[in-house]
Amino acid sequence: MAAEQMAGSGEDPGRPAPQATAPAATTAPPVPPVPPVPEPVALPPARPLDAIDRDILRILQTDGRASIRSVAERVHVSRANAYARINRLVEDGVIRGFGARVDHERAGQGASAYITLKIVQNSWRTVREQLQALPGATHIALVSGDFDVLLLVHTPDNRALRELVLTRIQSIPEVLSTRTLLVFEETDLGPRPDRPAELA
Repeated sequence: MAAEQMAGSGEDPGRPAPQATAPAATTAPPVPPVPPVPEPVALPPARPLDAIDRDILRILQTDGRASIRSVAERVHVSRANAYARINRLVEDGVIRGFGARVDHERAGQGASAYITLKIVQNSWRTVREQLQALPGATHIALVSGDFDVLLLVHTPDNRALRELVLTRIQSIPEVLSTRTLLVFEETDLGPRPDRPAELA
């Protein structure tokens, strides 16, 4: 009976039954590792500045495009000495960057305002990151007194300023309240030749 069942099934009793093959497993592409978040670079302790360093800072604050040769001639040192001093000031974090002083009104940003903010306690770093991303934000400070943060912004017009305050700033969860102080006129008090005591 067993032989009949095997013959009826069409299987050869002398051959092993074929094994069922599982479909080939598809391997997902390897997930690239998440890059680690870089730790903030700790600056070395700032080295003391001498009179020549302060003169160099004064020159570069007045004209960030001044050449090494021009700076060296004006402070009466060699070009190599001026170059080394400027590099040291950058490495020490004394010079944070080189930029242009902009007339915001002529640059199409006719509305300026200081905005004071009261924020949730211990939320400064979170709030600062969001304020830094705002268009037209040029200065942010954590202060003491009746409010917590002072923000300077420049916008094309008052409508854009209103949208910035009501839509962007007041929607930050950690911001409890704001107050907007319109700027009617402003003057840039950068270093000038008639202020020799600058950085003294």
